[in-house]
Amino acid sequence: MSLVDRAATQRVLLVEDDTVIRDAVQAYLEREGYWVTPAADGAAALEAAARHAFDLVVLDLNLPKVSGEEVCRRLRDSSDVPIIMLTAKGTEEERIAGLELGADDYLVKPFSPRELVARVRALLRRAHAESDPQRDRLVFDGLEIDLKAHRVLLDGHEVELTASEFKLLVTLSRYPGRVYSRMELVEKVLGYDFEGYERAIDSHVKNLRSKLGDDPREPRFIHTVTGVGYRFEPTEAEAAC
Repeated sequence: MSLVDRAATQRVLLVEDDTVIRDAVQAYLEREGYWVTPAADGAAALEAAARHAFDLVVLDLNLPKVSGEEVCRRLRDSSDVPIIMLTAKGTEEERIAGLELGADDYLVKPFSPRELVARVRALLRRAHAESDPQRDRLVFDGLEIDLKAHRVLLDGHEVELTASEFKLLVTLSRYPGRVYSRMELVEKVLGYDFEGYERAIDSHVKNLRSKLGDDPREPRFIHTVTGVGYRFEPTEAEAAC
């Protein structure tokens, strides 16, 4: 199935109380072939989610009746549907709170509808990949990760990683483009019972970048998301096995 054909079968819940923004985003998404259900407040969003199964949710934080945070929390109680959160302030605390509630990505207003559509496409592509059988090997722009053998090759040369560095790389690279907060990475890599400061993950990222020859100013693989955490986004992604 082509991306265009797949888009025509994918349903997006668009939750935004600003009529101008909602209409513009809906027009862009429908132009790409997505089936869009608009909702002007949190209560309407929850009602729609109870009636239909959506492939993705675009969710504004500042909503009447029921807040975006509460909508996100309730959706996460019963679903793993991808969520892109829209925020007007874009403060570090707000971004982290949204990601820790279960949002997969966020955009700060004002934003380009074209960028939002691109992020919708990327998240849906990733969700589709996640539904595929578990892969044993990940390949990206000269980087090969053998999950079973715990072996990493970069441009044909083996890279020696510690157990934590390997787990960090696998966590980030399994879902390219996904933004992980530092606390999420601490929990996934160091464990829920880790008692250190969440910034401890920065040292692991620094060491991993060093071994991969990844310059944080011009990253080839690991990008810093200011005020939030990190995402893995290779320059060129090859077909994964």
